[in-house]
Amino acid sequence: MPSLEGAGAIEVRGLSKRFGRVEAVRGVDLRIEPGTTFGLLGLNGSGKSTMLRTMVGLQPPSAGECLLNGIDVHRNRVGALSGVGFVPDRPTAYAWMRVHEVVGFAAKLMPGWSDERAGVLLKQCRVPLDARVGKLSKGTAAKLSLVLALGHDPRILILDEPTDGMDPIARDDFAEQIVASVCDSPRTVLMSTHGLGEIERLADEIGLMHNGALVLRERTDVLLATTKRVRSVLEVPGGKADLSAARVPGCVWSRVDGREWTVTVRGVDAGVLEAIRAAGGKNAQVIDMTMDDIFRDVVRGLEDGAAKEAAA
Repeated sequence: MPSLEGAGAIEVRGLSKRFGRVEAVRGVDLRIEPGTTFGLLGLNGSGKSTMLRTMVGLQPPSAGECLLNGIDVHRNRVGALSGVGFVPDRPTAYAWMRVHEVVGFAAKLMPGWSDERAGVLLKQCRVPLDARVGKLSKGTAAKLSLVLALGHDPRILILDEPTDGMDPIARDDFAEQIVASVCDSPRTVLMSTHGLGEIERLADEIGLMHNGALVLRERTDVLLATTKRVRSVLEVPGGKADLSAARVPGCVWSRVDGREWTVTVRGVDAGVLEAIRAAGGKNAQVIDMTMDDIFRDVVRGLEDGAAKEAAA
């Protein structure tokens, strides 16, 4: 079904999800344009899987709405999901079934299913047709889930930590299949993962969830280009009385170790370097960061901020 004119491929508006007193997802707004590969990051328990499961209609939202291809999932789930492929964090096919039986079952359920496409994907993914699902390795089972998600050539592909627990080679193989699927047929991909290397390689944009909220969103190349560590030497251990993050513009996280002061900053410029000098730091050195570095420091900054609020 075609998307509505002007609609994003994926739109989440004010989405919240509660389980009793626990608010697992808190007022998330997210719009992903058609053809974008979006990486969703966050610690365990940050709300990523809950948000994705709510987005595909596996559980109702407590507030807000989710639209896929312009269609509200919770008002018209069949219409919304007709153009969506979903890969869960754990295989959902019956363990006793053989691969060819699972594929045949899926073919009867999904409009637009192509046996030819599924056959090509199974061969590319090296998934044995006669093997029982319960006997497949973690990596091969995830590839089977990907084949089932792509068999009807969906315009949107949503993946919920599909490579969790895989060995590095299986992770690389799975990432190759994602790349191939996007190149084969332009589609929007939303992928939740702990694989920071995968995100750096695959995602056009990234979002970071923390305690149920979407706290950061940026193009991957922009985030890598503008987020740096600045390492300086303090004139006196501990520097001046106050080295709080607020004194350095764009500070994400700050750490003092003896006379070494390291500040992670979004947007290093002359003003940032002057603020560091004014606080007692000298010989400032600007250092590039990987996505893994950025993720760790952003989370550390959020945790430190929460700890200060709790102590106040």
